[in-house]
Amino acid sequence: MTPLDREKEDLRDIKKSTTQLYQESRLAQKRLNAMLKFLPDPVFVFNLNNTVEYINPAFERVFGWTLKEVKGKNIRFVPDHLIGQAKQGMKLLYQNRLVHDFETQRYTKDGRILDIVINGSILYDEEDKPVGQVLILRDMTVEKRMAKTNQIMFRISKALHSYQKLGDLIALINSEIQKLISVEGAFILLADQKKDQLYFFSAQFRDKESEKLFKKIKFPADQGVTGHVYKTGKPLMIPDVSQCSFFLRRVDEETDMITKNMLSVPIQLQDRTIGVVAVVNKLHGAFDTTDIELLSMVTSTIALPIENTRINEALRKSYKELKTLNRAKDKVINHLAHELKTPVSVLGASMTLLSKKLNALGINSQPIENILNRGRRNLQRILDIQYEVEDLLRKKEFKAYHLLTRLLDACRDELDSLIALESEDTDLAGKIHRKLEALFAPKDLKSRTLHLDEYLEEIIRQLRPEFSHRRLFPDIRIEKTPPVHMPSEILDIVIKGLVRNAVEYTPDGGKIDIILRTTDHQPELIIRDYGIGLTREKRRLILENYFTPPESIHYATKNPYDFNAGGRGFDLLRIKLFSERYPYTLRIESTRCPVIPEDTDLCPGDISLCPACQTPEDCFHSGGTAVHLKFGKA
Repeated sequence: MTPLDREKEDLRDIKKSTTQLYQESRLAQKRLNAMLKFLPDPVFVFNLNNTVEYINPAFERVFGWTLKEVKGKNIRFVPDHLIGQAKQGMKLLYQNRLVHDFETQRYTKDGRILDIVINGSILYDEEDKPVGQVLILRDMTVEKRMAKTNQIMFRISKALHSYQKLGDLIALINSEIQKLISVEGAFILLADQKKDQLYFFSAQFRDKESEKLFKKIKFPADQGVTGHVYKTGKPLMIPDVSQCSFFLRRVDEETDMITKNMLSVPIQLQDRTIGVVAVVNKLHGAFDTTDIELLSMVTSTIALPIENTRINEALRKSYKELKTLNRAKDKVINHLAHELKTPVSVLGASMTLLSKKLNALGINSQPIENILNRGRRNLQRILDIQYEVEDLLRKKEFKAYHLLTRLLDACRDELDSLIALESEDTDLAGKIHRKLEALFAPKDLKSRTLHLDEYLEEIIRQLRPEFSHRRLFPDIRIEKTPPVHMPSEILDIVIKGLVRNAVEYTPDGGKIDIILRTTDHQPELIIRDYGIGLTREKRRLILENYFTPPESIHYATKNPYDFNAGGRGFDLLRIKLFSERYPYTLRIESTRCPVIPEDTDLCPGDISLCPACQTPEDCFHSGGTAVHLKFGKA
């Protein structure tokens, strides 16, 4: 073989080897492209000048940018607060030529922020000089959020059974929500269903002083973003509150908060919504559906424990009220003798007997008769208080009745003989027995069906003469209502007591409303006076104690139904106790006249004598008390 032939053969071998290498390289490139295309994690290749050389489809899917959009460009997706960390990571990459499990965060094209783990390496050329980097970015957002959520939910679940006070429980829950969603402020608003209002029960924002500002705010339950969520029962995400027409700007105006975006989720039980959780100003990125899911999971977990804690607090409050009532009972027992009724009855009889004896002696002095009448009137007042005390104590001991009747029965024959000798009245012992029955015997109260409209008209007809000496203008509006079922004796005490209170606390020239109507298919009685009203302290105590609203010096010489006559300070407490045994509920609304704000301030008792009233209307709009009785169905 000639040298030329050998050279041609060598060329053919080189060409063959080159073709084979090229084919192998093409195959390797295809395999690499296939691997990168189907790799589930984003791959990011960039040059030394930080411009993009390549991104795989997973990167496009997770972060939103396409290769066409970013090739040869710099992707600015490092959060500002992590730029320092990114530089430190690059430094470690060049030092070690690779990096493993570097935890950080990156923005997506649409502004979301993802938790990622980076694994990467430096790319080198044939001369072992760095030409770029290749990074694999694993999206750990869901995993990290779930781990964080599990930790927070565990702490919340653990706390649910550790706190008895609602305030402490909700404060902890609110703090955990703030960490979970990564927001500037987190708020739990509860509903006052009676007033149809929402109020800030807990506010996690900056410091304690800020929290105080929020807790002063109450607003109608159909206002604002939270009101919308409360009424609809559906979560609502507001990316920009400046574009929201029903955003309640009052909250920002009355606090030091500047709301940019917010997310609200309802707190729901099976049958109703009891409040709303609201978070504002996402610290990184924008609110997304994951935040809604996380917050909904929290609210579904805490709804029932919150309601149970509220019920528990209501029970504790009721227990305190019961203790207060027991203390009131003890005070009554300490101040009134157990057998008060007996000496009072004896004194009353003695007054009557003295009057008869004076008349028999021909002493008919009007001043003396006035003194006796005043004595009888105040003795009767003491006797009335004794009856009221029996009602307050809820149990009656009839020791005097049993003792006296047994003595009378034991001495019946001797008494009959003595009476026959000394008196012509052969039934005197029987009369004594009947008197004991009337004064001391236990009374069996039986409920019956009563038509309130007819019953109320009759009671008012009976009471009108009692306050006819007063210059008052009652407005009586009585509608036909469904009947009620209760003892008529109790209804007498309730209605007469309320009418008397209304008359005694209304100055001459004033007016009183007595309204009977049907509300929610049930009878409702409203007795409203336009008088002096109750002070805030007295409103708090009137149903918790047994005191008489006016001082005794102000009514000691007055007749019933006189202005500020008083003397029946048990009335409202007595009526409240009856409401626990009989089918009605009691609600009191009262406004104190601003001219006499304190209990020690006195009303002249006549509108024409009040220097602050130019017309009666001035008095009508200054104070008063309304008592609402709502009866159950018969």
